[in-house]
Amino acid sequence: MIAAIEGVLEARGPDWVQVRVGGLSLHLAVPTFTLEALPSPGERVRLRTHLYLREEVIALYGFATSEEVALFELLIEVPRVGPKLALALLSAFRPERLAQAIASEEVALLSQVPGVGKKTASRLALELKDKLGPLAAAAPRPVGPGSAEVIAALAALGYTATEAAQAAARLPAGSDLPLEEKVRLALRHFGGG
Repeated sequence: MIAAIEGVLEARGPDWVQVRVGGLSLHLAVPTFTLEALPSPGERVRLRTHLYLREEVIALYGFATSEEVALFELLIEVPRVGPKLALALLSAFRPERLAQAIASEEVALLSQVPGVGKKTASRLALELKDKLGPLAAAAPRPVGPGSAEVIAALAALGYTATEAAQAAARLPAGSDLPLEEKVRLALRHFGGG
């Protein structure tokens, strides 16, 4: 098992990096938040890794934190959730927020991630909610009842799941405002209201 690599970042793409380790150059698929945390090409990097071996597929996945790799490994244990979908989830949410969304069974929020339908989101919650432990507890709690509707409305307007969740998190706690007013207030986060 390859637990981590350290070397020189040679190149990067939208969802991958190439790292030179000794005389080898390794290609790793990475989530968005890991990619954002990396330095410019030519600098040294250290990534935690997961080596994925299935029949005819051998792939190496890289992560900036141990929380990311631990959550990735839990996600790919769920039936019908492969590495590609696990990376999509880790690219849409930081690990703590993803763990919290799963533990809180926020199906509407999880199903905003491309490739994750309501059945898959429900399966993630069912299979993993009791396995997430301190990672889920460390995340900020959702705004409360109605936040999923606000997030879904913002997603329908074209915002990503992450952007929508961040905007919804800024809403006043315990407000009994109608959905339209909550969406209008959430849009202020983007400078649109």
